Amino acid sequence: MFSFRVCAGLVGCRIGICVRSLRSCPGITIDEEVAKLLELKAQLGGDDGKHQFVLKTAKGTRDYNPKQMAIREKVFNTIISCFKRHGAETIDTPVFELKETLTGKYGEDSKLIYDLKDQGGELLSLRYDLTVPFARYLAMNKITNIKRYHIAKVYRRDNPAMTRGRYREFYQCDFDIAGQYDPMIPDAECLKIVHEILSELDLGEFRIKVNDRRILDGMFAVCGVPADKFRTICSTVDKLDKMSWEDVKNEMVNEKGLSEEAADHIGEYVSLQGGMDLAERLLQDQKLSQSKEACAGLSDMKLLFSYLQIFQVTDKVVFDLSLARGLDYYTGIIYEAVLTQVGVVPAPVSTEAQNGAAEETVSVGSVAGGGRYDGLVGMFDPKSRKVPCVGVSIGIERVFSIMEQKAEASAEKVRTTEVQVMVASAQKNLLEERLKLTTELWNAGIKAEVMYKKNPKLLSQLQHCEDSGIPLVAILGEQELKDGVVKLRTVATREEVWQGCWQLTPVSLCLNSAQVCCSVT
Repeated sequence: MFSFRVCAGLVGCRIGICVRSLRSCPGITIDEEVAKLLELKAQLGGDDGKHQFVLKTAKGTRDYNPKQMAIREKVFNTIISCFKRHGAETIDTPVFELKETLTGKYGEDSKLIYDLKDQGGELLSLRYDLTVPFARYLAMNKITNIKRYHIAKVYRRDNPAMTRGRYREFYQCDFDIAGQYDPMIPDAECLKIVHEILSELDLGEFRIKVNDRRILDGMFAVCGVPADKFRTICSTVDKLDKMSWEDVKNEMVNEKGLSEEAADHIGEYVSLQGGMDLAERLLQDQKLSQSKEACAGLSDMKLLFSYLQIFQVTDKVVFDLSLARGLDYYTGIIYEAVLTQVGVVPAPVSTEAQNGAAEETVSVGSVAGGGRYDGLVGMFDPKSRKVPCVGVSIGIERVFSIMEQKAEASAEKVRTTEVQVMVASAQKNLLEERLKLTTELWNAGIKAEVMYKKNPKLLSQLQHCEDSGIPLVAILGEQELKDGVVKLRTVATREEVWQGCWQLTPVSLCLNSAQVCCSVT
């Protein structure tokens, strides 16, 4: 070991000496010689010969402990319940797609797609969202009508902001309606779903912003934006929720080549917010009324708000001309839900979770978005047959971040298991009896648990119940076995709530305050 360290040290000295001498020698490439010496040092290894390996998750990803997973499961159940309440069925698609399937669908965000190495003649990419794979699925299977939800992971080479719930690997919860229907009815239902989910999750005050791509395109046209710059200017306007108008205008003029006069005209419109009254006013606007496309979008916006009034959600919906959504495939109504106030002070994310990222702790922002994309399916169909679609995606990771913060701030204990009863013993040598009773509980569909020790102390068993949140404990003892009974106690109060026979006779166990009764035979 001593000679190894000396050798490694001599190599380091040799590198320094050789570099100084090579600087004075003409015709010799220093970088090549240094590379050779470094390679030699690498072959010899480090100081102690061990490979230095840092245990951490990849940038933009994280692990989830049982408590966090319990919160996630609760959120998923709320969302899935809402989707099913509205008549949706579910599908699944591969986590990676042909690269050409995803190319050209996301505008400037296409640079965020993860490309995979060629593994056998196919160029593949990890899915960026669930919408494009859904459109491919419809075209490939010749489906023209479906109401579906899809919950799965997607991947983006984005700059992660862990404290804001922005990751490189994350879940999306999508709800989409595909088919030819009368205008704005499916669109209004999507907004109703967003309203229901955010209200049920009780994240805090929220607002749902709506706009229409046709209104945006008409606005760009009357403001003097060249047609070939519509999408790129739209992507810039989409940054208004993150940047000031001055910065957005600067990008449009200096980076995108738009005239300052056109940018100023856009600024006048994107500052407008309202409801049905704003749509009516814009229909009378001298400039905007010249665009047939904008007028069609404004007429549909009025119709949308009439349906939203019936759905009783107009208190949270605002017509906002600054909403753009940068994805290329949107063709009509677009919307985005943002939290305006979160009912909890954000808690900092651990160093391990951040993977070294230095970020301020912020938790407000967009938590859902979507819109109409009538032309996307036709891009995959051999005969370019269009299937009108509208949908919404819940920004589930941001929802998780807020729910986790609320759980941390609350004194309420989060249960990570669903065990209803613990089978315990008060004396030694009762393992077989505990296992028999546990088996009967399992066979009866009751969630039960037993400690994996022959002679556990009663106090240890009760402590496990308290730590795990198990509400009831069934206690066996020598006297109970002689009498052929089992005692059921409430863990929190230690009070005996029931005593009865369990051997060879049907037993009814009252397992919780909700009076859920299960039969054990």
